[in-house]
Amino acid sequence: MAAALSRALKLPGKKSSELGEYDPLTQADSEDESEEDDLVLNYPRNGLGRGNCMGAGATELRGGRAGRLVEDEDEVEEDEEEWRERLPSKNRQEREELKTRQYWSQMEGSRDVDSEGGGGPGSTGSMGMGLGSGSDLEEKAARMRGAIRTAFFLVPLCSAVVLVLLCAFLLPCKQGEVDMRTQWEREMGEVGGDDLHSLALWDVDNDTIEDVLVGVTQQTNVSQLTGSLVYSKEHMVAEYSVVAISAVSGAELWKTGLKESVKSIQCGLQPQARPAAAGLRTFLQGSLGLAGEPAAKSGGPVCLFIGSSHLTAVNGATGKELWSASPGKIVSQAVSLPDLNGDSVPDFLIATLPVDQVSFSSFGLSLLLLSGVSGTQIGHSVTFNLTARGKLIGPELHVTGLGAYYILFGLGTVEAASLKDIYIQAIGRAPMLPTLKLKDPSWEKLRTNSSSLIHISSGSEQVEFLLPLVAGVLNNHNNFDSVSNLNSSRSDWVLVCGSSKLLVLRESDAHIEWTVNSGDIHSRPAPGHFNEDGIPDLLIQQSIFPGVRKVQLIDGASGKGLWEAEFVCPQLELEGSTIMTASGLSVFLFWAGELQGLRNLTKTAASQGVAPTNPVIRRLYLLHPAYPTILLELATTIDKVLTAAVSYQEQQKDASYITVSARPISKPGAQVVKSLSLRASIAGGKILRLGETRRAGASVKPGAFEINKFFRHLSFRQHQ
Repeated sequence: MAAALSRALKLPGKKSSELGEYDPLTQADSEDESEEDDLVLNYPRNGLGRGNCMGAGATELRGGRAGRLVEDEDEVEEDEEEWRERLPSKNRQEREELKTRQYWSQMEGSRDVDSEGGGGPGSTGSMGMGLGSGSDLEEKAARMRGAIRTAFFLVPLCSAVVLVLLCAFLLPCKQGEVDMRTQWEREMGEVGGDDLHSLALWDVDNDTIEDVLVGVTQQTNVSQLTGSLVYSKEHMVAEYSVVAISAVSGAELWKTGLKESVKSIQCGLQPQARPAAAGLRTFLQGSLGLAGEPAAKSGGPVCLFIGSSHLTAVNGATGKELWSASPGKIVSQAVSLPDLNGDSVPDFLIATLPVDQVSFSSFGLSLLLLSGVSGTQIGHSVTFNLTARGKLIGPELHVTGLGAYYILFGLGTVEAASLKDIYIQAIGRAPMLPTLKLKDPSWEKLRTNSSSLIHISSGSEQVEFLLPLVAGVLNNHNNFDSVSNLNSSRSDWVLVCGSSKLLVLRESDAHIEWTVNSGDIHSRPAPGHFNEDGIPDLLIQQSIFPGVRKVQLIDGASGKGLWEAEFVCPQLELEGSTIMTASGLSVFLFWAGELQGLRNLTKTAASQGVAPTNPVIRRLYLLHPAYPTILLELATTIDKVLTAAVSYQEQQKDASYITVSARPISKPGAQVVKSLSLRASIAGGKILRLGETRRAGASVKPGAFEINKFFRHLSFRQHQ
């Protein structure tokens, strides 16, 4: 007891503020306050510190760290003496074991007390040394737990960040291709003498951008031995093919050889689902190669190449042939129809002439139903006797408001035949498909004298052009696009009669909506939205004087003129193009010569029989409805443009203008395919002013900065 009391009196505590000595009843709360106690003990009072500059006092040795070391040694000796008095029969080793057990039991007790929020005798005092060691262990354990928690938080976070960066910057993104060239051109073959210039657009490499498919004719030299292998001569042999070109870079994607020149290219025949037989399953997978080897099993669309007497279907992704057919002398494009034979693949219709018939005559025109799977004929051909009066019109598919199917066709006239009647004559039985059983009463009333044909066009003038009144319909070049075909087949129809009369037929009953007389129209009108009434307007090009061409916009709702301008005639019979913008209006593209400014001089020269000199340079113009007095000159060329189309890029909100031209100078007769980015061309286009508008209350003449800002912010989208 004496030893314990003595030890208690020597415990470190706080000084009394009056006596300057330790108070054994007031102990430090924790080892962490030892440094604060040192500051309190060493603080001098009234300049009389226990340890000053002359030396250290006794209290400083006791209260400081050195003092505590001396005190700890005394405590160890007194503690050993106490244990010898309590256990005189135990040797030193046994006493050490008992002390160790008591130490750990006191440590556990002090932890329990600390966890309940209060300190106790085990927290300070005689267990000072043990508590200090336990606190260090707990602090290390706490630090370890904190480090583990931080690791568990940071490792997933860092992994997620690395994964996001990998997907955003390292992995290639095919749809976001930004290295698209603004302009490219390729010389491909020669321009044939048959004046066939086939061009189609379809995404064959699955990069969301419509690629270019073009027919190519290449002349090659072939040596032919004659006589006794002494003399030889060379003759030219034409090789025919269709080449798919990337719209991004102009690189060749694939090439397919053909037996004859191609007159029409149509893509997008999409198989619709359930294959019922092994042959159909093979067709859907695209596994019929040219020599029987398996091709890539892709679900891509089918492209159809139409020549004078051959049909060839290829896999649109690879260009490998699927099937070929020879139905006769083909004189039209293919018309997409619903599934007729129940194989879940859309079928189609073509127009043919007898093989021994060299021209259109009263012998008739035959309509054939062909299978979309193999190209085989469905039933018999259906022949209609027509009087030869002009060029072939159609065939085109029309769906009435009641859902009845009719085929429009003719020779200088427009006739209609019910698809139900054509199917019954070809198969010999009524169709099973419910949609083919319908007939429209309003259309059937137009039938006269119990004829199998319904006469649509009226008047004695021959029909030159027939097209649906749908904006952008000419840009797809009659591809098997179900959405575009449905919109076209349910629309009103535009007819050009006698090259000088333009009229619109109502879809509901085939009656004439309006008629406009104009000059000679040499190319098909181009529908587009010039105003905001929702009805497509028409861009027409007509010759009014020798060497002078007028470009005019006609209101699709009333037939009134909306805009016109005169140009020097570039001797081109190329149809215009329309492209939808983000605002819902269309821009109009057309080729012409130099803008005609001196209208009176032109009339005078024409009246005297002097035609203006034909221009050498042909110009591509762009017209936007927001600025009807402004024309943008996008490009100039000396090549003769044969055909053109528009390819859209949804990611870039841009469009490319694709042309097939004949090059007259560097390589006479060479066929050139060009692609031009419209946004890039608009940025560098030349502004031409047509003069002030004559309308009352017209706005002030726009400035160059305003015009440039407007056209640079144009963005394009696909026609709906």
